[in-house]
Amino acid sequence: MTKIRVLSYNLHGLKDDRRALASVVREAAPDIAILQEAPRRFRWRQKCAALSRELELVIGGGGLPALGNLILTSLRVRAVEAWNVRYPLTPGRHMRGAAFVRCRVGRSTFVAAGSHLSTDSAERPAQAELLKARMAEVAEPLVFAGDLNENSGGAAWRMIADGLTDAATTPDGLDERPTFPATAARERLDVIFADPRITVLQYDVIDTPQSRAASDHFPVIADLEIDA
Repeated sequence: MTKIRVLSYNLHGLKDDRRALASVVREAAPDIAILQEAPRRFRWRQKCAALSRELELVIGGGGLPALGNLILTSLRVRAVEAWNVRYPLTPGRHMRGAAFVRCRVGRSTFVAAGSHLSTDSAERPAQAELLKARMAEVAEPLVFAGDLNENSGGAAWRMIADGLTDAATTPDGLDERPTFPATAARERLDVIFADPRITVLQYDVIDTPQSRAASDHFPVIADLEIDA
């Protein structure tokens, strides 16, 4: 068995307290950090590299080709392959996409995927359908994390979650702690979903003074176990 820690975090375009952000992530010590609203424009490579250094992680995949979805890893994770998906552009809306990284830790191979869906409820289901189709092509155990921009009753959420385990599931039901907005959280938009071949050991929403200063979203974290 291989244990990994996965973090999902919407960085709010790095508009907030960078020192607090770095402190939150370093303290969480993830093996995989699946990030949204990472650098995606001018000099995005240099900006992503600087961010990875601040977080004491290395780049696995994503960035501009994934339209701001970025996957970072610790040194115990080997990124074997990376690829991206772009959703069709709706006129007047932001172009969005997803990042995939095939990872290896010891004898275990798995795929980490991340996405940030549209704020437009009419646009999200088509994005979710395309994303789900790409996720279904993955043969290895898959971990998905991202900002779905809707709660669990939404069509896009249900489509992506189908057949996967919500990491927030506990023996007593779902841990419905909200993740957005950080100043007065009321919505659970940020998720980690795991393949049934992966066991969820622990889940948490990081709600601290530093995380409130670091972004408009709280990060969520899950400890997972993968059968080698």
